[in-house]
Parts: sequence; C-alpha cells; structure tokens
Amino acid sequence: MSYLDLNDLQLDALKEIVNIGTGNAATALAQLLSIKVNMSVPNINVIPFDEIFNNIGGEEVVIGVLVRVLGDAPGNILFVMQKDVAMKIINKLLGTDEKEISEMGNSVLCEIGNIMCSAYMNAIAKFTNMVIMPSVPAVTYDMLGAILSTTFIESGQFNEYVLDIETLFSQDDEMINGHFYYIPMPGSLEKILNSIGIK
Repeated sequence: MSYLDLNDLQLDALKEIVNIGTGNAATALAQLLSIKVNMSVPNINVIPFDEIFNNIGGEEVVIGVLVRVLGDAPGNILFVMQKDVAMKIINKLLGTDEKEISEMGNSVLCEIGNIMCSAYMNAIAKFTNMVIMPSVPAVTYDMLGAILSTTFIESGQFNEYVLDIETLFSQDDEMINGHFYYIPMPGSLEKILNSIGIK
C-alpha cells in the first residue's frame, strides 16, 4: 500500500488508533512525573519526505528516545524533546540539579521511553488484538533532521512520500514539551487496518 493511496476513512481510523495509544503514553508520563500532561490530537499526514525537515527546523539539536516496535506491526516510535526539557525531567526524577546528561540521566530517559512506548503499544495491541512489543530504548542527541531521517529510513520509508504521525505533549508550565512520532514499516498499516475491518 502506498501512503498516497490511504483514503480519509483509513486516515481517520489510524488517527483514532494513534490517539488511544498516545493518550495512554501521556497518562503514563503524567503518573511518572506526578504532573498534568496535555496531549494534542495526533497529526497524521502523507507528505513529501523533504517537507518534514522544512517544517520542523531540522538543524535544531534535540534529544531523541527511540524504541523499535516488534511483532505483528513493526515500526519505530520516537519521542523528541529539547535538551533543557530532558534535563528538567531527569532532575525531577533524580532530585538533582545537573546541567549535562550523565549515565544515570541517560538511563532515566531510556526508562521514560520504555514506559511511554509500552503504554502506547499496549493500548494499540488491545484495540487491534495484535501482538506488538517494544525493544530496548536508545537515546540519541543530534540535529532533529538527522534523527528523523535515520528513523524514517530504518523504518523502510525510502519513498518520496512518508506517513508522518505526530503528537505534541505539553505541560502548563512547559516542563514537558515534546513530539511523539510513530513510524510504521511498510506493510504494518495494512495489518493494523485489516485488524479493525477497514480496507
């Protein structure tokens, strides 16, 4: 299935599925940090690969937590945040006042990624009756364009057009402000849509 072939019904169905998953991820993050976390309705668009980087400021250096989705519908999940946001999360959970990410801070980010992505995948698995599970998280610190480019390519999205599924997490005092991307591998969308009876 080409992403350009997705119709409005299929895109709406994917939006609802992703909305359930990211809602669970936001709840897990809020419980972990003992704060209220707001979540935007996911944006799901089929767009030219180059347009992603033109719209998001690809040269900005950010922290990315990457988790591979394994099982019936493989892909990647990427949680992206600015460095100062990552440091606030680390310091809140560790009770420290560090300025740079230590080995312990890196472990904290990995665990956050694991908790959020597990909550996301568990919600989708329950909704679709599919078997999906997370890999061990990996933390990267690089330009946003480089992180997204690598993630899309590793997901097998080599085409000129890609499926961009993005959700914004935020908190009233802006302690938490990050983007959550779900990047399915080719073939995964068909499996997800078939599982809920939409073709």
